[in-house]
Parts: sequence; C-alpha cells; structure tokens
Amino acid sequence: MASQSGYALPIQMAVSLQFLLHQSINRGTHVADIGEEVHQLSDFNGRRVLLKLSGEALMGDRAYGIDPIYVQRIAREIKTVIAEGAQVCLVVGGGNIFRGVSGAAEGMDRAAADQMGMLATVINALALKNALDDAGVDSRVQSAIPMDNVCEPFIRNRAIRHLQKGRTVIFGAGTGNPFFTTDTAAALRASEMNCTMLMKGTKVDGVYDSDPAKNPSAKRFDRLSYHQVLADDLNVMDHSAISLARENKIPIAVFNLNNEGMMAKVVKGKGTFTLVS
Repeated sequence: MASQSGYALPIQMAVSLQFLLHQSINRGTHVADIGEEVHQLSDFNGRRVLLKLSGEALMGDRAYGIDPIYVQRIAREIKTVIAEGAQVCLVVGGGNIFRGVSGAAEGMDRAAADQMGMLATVINALALKNALDDAGVDSRVQSAIPMDNVCEPFIRNRAIRHLQKGRTVIFGAGTGNPFFTTDTAAALRASEMNCTMLMKGTKVDGVYDSDPAKNPSAKRFDRLSYHQVLADDLNVMDHSAISLARENKIPIAVFNLNNEGMMAKVVKGKGTFTLVS
C-alpha cells in the first residue's frame, strides 16, 4: 500500500519492533507490587485510557457482522467511564467482517488482504460512533487511511484536542500499514495519546495459562510482567504490541467486556482483571 505522509507508521519504528521483541525477551522486567499498581490506577478523574476491541466483540451472539444492540451496550459502558471524568479512545479490529491473515491463508496477497481488513475496521469504527452518538457521547472517527468524506484522517494533535474536550476518539484502519495487527495499532495509539492504561476487552475475565473454555482448571493470573507474557507466549496481544507497551511503560488490563460495569471498575483498579506491567 502506498505510504501516506503523516499517517503511516514510521519506517524506523516498523524496523525496530523486531529489535524491541528481542530486548523484551532477553531483559528482565520488575513487576511492581499489585497493591501499589491498584493504588496508582485508583486516580480515576482525568485518566486517559485506550480500549482495544476485537471485531468479534461487536458480533454479540451473531456468527458474522455487527449486533447493534451489543454495540449500544458497549457505548453505554464507555459513557459511564466518561461520566466519571476519564478520557477514552478506542481501537477496533475487523475480524467480524474480514481478517487479512485469513484471506492470505486462502491465497490472497497478504498486503491486499490486510488493506481489506483495515477497511473493515473503519466500518466497525463508524458503527461504534453511531452507537456513541445515540448514547449522547460526542465522538470522532479518525482513520489511518485518509477518507475525508467518511471520517477524519489520523492527526495526533487533533485527536488529543478531541480527548481534552471530552470527546471519544475511535481510531480506524489500524496503523495504515499491512502486516501490522490492530493490537499493535492499539499499543501505538495508546503511546501517541499518552494514555495511562491500555484496556483489552475480551470474553474472559483476564489472562489464563490455558483456554478456560476448554480447561475448567485453567489458572487466571492477577498480574504478569511484559517479559513473562513474551517468554511464555501467553495469549494477551501480539509480541509487537507487548513490546511497544513495555517500552512506553503503558500497563495493559485484560478484562471481560461482557460483565456490565466492569470497564469502569477496571479503570479504578477494581473488579476482576489481569494487569500486565
């Protein structure tokens, strides 16, 4: 895909992500006492968080596409957090519509497949904006691939001003580059927005040592270090995203988005979740 000046991930960062991965595995990580971590998270008012949603999260109980009722519930969760004084931005995936990796596995050119996946994330971002608007939350969609008739282009300073004015910003089209996941886009945008926490909403209440749906005895972790996530290849986010969050000292909270009110609790350092720091 042609690079768009000002919107594409810098080449230097793309090249260095692999280096950061090796650094993360080879260098030890100190994990702060969980009590201290929760105390730091308890300062709710004025916090800026980024919520990472998978495309599948918008499906609800459907097998494909978008469930408007479920998206409206997510919007209400976000509204509750904003009403408490936090600033919220989002990155959403596109797997409920099209996943680039799957397209490539079936013979498509990977770059072209990833571009299709980026467009799917913009569709999801617009669906979230519509639900937020209906909930009375002022929001903006910014795309890493410029499409001026549909949404704003990604401009960092403009996005920060939106957040400062109480608006929710939804980032679409990933990083704007193929071969990068929306997990990496989430870590990148959280770094650019100076977020105090990256939240990953899932269907389970944290990170487990095995799939809790298949193993009733699976152990849930209360806290993990970035190093442990990378070394043990735990299913939190992809390695590039974990490395980027570590370099910028952004804690990652993994929680169950299906539990009503849990997002607001996690931002306060309460509730059930796994903290990666």
